[in-house]
Amino acid sequence: METCNTIGITSTVAAMIGLSILLLTGVLNWNDCLDEKSAWDTLAWFAILVGMASQLANLGIVNWMSDCVANNLRSFSMSWPAGLAVLQAAYFFIHYLFASQTGHVGALYSAFLAMHRAAGVPGILATLALGYNTNLFGAITHYSSGQAAVYYGAGYVDLPVIFKMGFIMAVINGIIWGGVGSLWWKFLGLY
Repeated sequence: METCNTIGITSTVAAMIGLSILLLTGVLNWNDCLDEKSAWDTLAWFAILVGMASQLANLGIVNWMSDCVANNLRSFSMSWPAGLAVLQAAYFFIHYLFASQTGHVGALYSAFLAMHRAAGVPGILATLALGYNTNLFGAITHYSSGQAAVYYGAGYVDLPVIFKMGFIMAVINGIIWGGVGSLWWKFLGLY
């Protein structure tokens, strides 16, 4: 845990040093920083989401929730591959409720990893699958990732088309990653 805290402090210090250098050299001035209202808004929301996620973990809510989900999966007599499929689909489609990948990962990654482990999914497989899944859900909506806002924000594509195409690509990616990917991961010995 100390390593994570040290890395977090180090990246924060590096960001502040970088900003200070930009301000001191005149590349930016304070008004430039203040004019970026959306950046400050994003920073505030990320801080809230990441703080909430860490408090949920500290209070034991994440472990309690993962145990409840794992017990429910066991009550359905699901094998770990079926549990993996259900949990991965849930993790993916819950992203419709999040406005960023960072917020989603900060709030749910550790909880879903704990649920996977409680359901008997091999650790490396669960970790990698959640990581890959995090990249795949970045294209399902116009707000799902930083890149999506750039791609779709210019108004070239109507909003209903974005949601439709995002869902279609989600299904296609699910088939590819669930079908071909699972065979490849078996070949690699991940399960």
